[in-house]
Amino acid sequence: MRRALSEIADVTVVAPSYERSATGHGITVHKPIRAEKVRLKGSDRDHWSVVGTPADCVKLALEALLTESPDLVVSGINHGANLGTDVLYSGTVSAAIEAMINGLPAVAVSLNDDTVLDFSFAAQFAAKLCQLLRLKGFPTDTLLNVNIPNSEPDSIKGVKIAALGSRHYINTVQCRTDPRGREYFWLAGDVVNVEGNGNTDVDAIRNNYISVSPIHFDLTHYKVMETIQSWGIEDLIP
Repeated sequence: MRRALSEIADVTVVAPSYERSATGHGITVHKPIRAEKVRLKGSDRDHWSVVGTPADCVKLALEALLTESPDLVVSGINHGANLGTDVLYSGTVSAAIEAMINGLPAVAVSLNDDTVLDFSFAAQFAAKLCQLLRLKGFPTDTLLNVNIPNSEPDSIKGVKIAALGSRHYINTVQCRTDPRGREYFWLAGDVVNVEGNGNTDVDAIRNNYISVSPIHFDLTHYKVMETIQSWGIEDLIP
């Protein structure tokens, strides 16, 4: 991603120092956050390795590490898809949300495979998308969640602008016993892609399309507000 974006922009990497999948939008508040400068091949800029969450990385970048505010924050490429309800657990998407909270346009990019090591096509597509955003402009209260099939580029059918679908997991809690006979639990699970209406990110990836989903962080269920207002909740206060 850095190499692809460096062809169109000045790029500073601020990334977790180790795997932080499924950390959601957690931030570190009860212990110090350490950040170390790193040099990356082919770059003469300072980049940063942060012992913290993806959201921590964005906070530190904006408030302490960068000398000027970025024009765009790109999170990823994640090693595995972030589709549907996955976005609530995803550290990759949460980093983009943190940028959005701070008034910056943001893109989260994920590759639909947790074994492949070739991110080149995904990075090239992301770079082209970022160029398009610069030309078209983009609302700062929205991020784009991008998922790319793990397929040969020639076999990808196209791009779908898609709503978030629904993904559930089964067998999520495994009970095991350690060598001392003590019981412990391991969170895992097998994904179940729930059938959508044909226009969700889950549907798009299943049919070998790139999915691009606009997301914002207003979780209010407006249709239910009027119903709740009719309950007389205000009468609970004498």
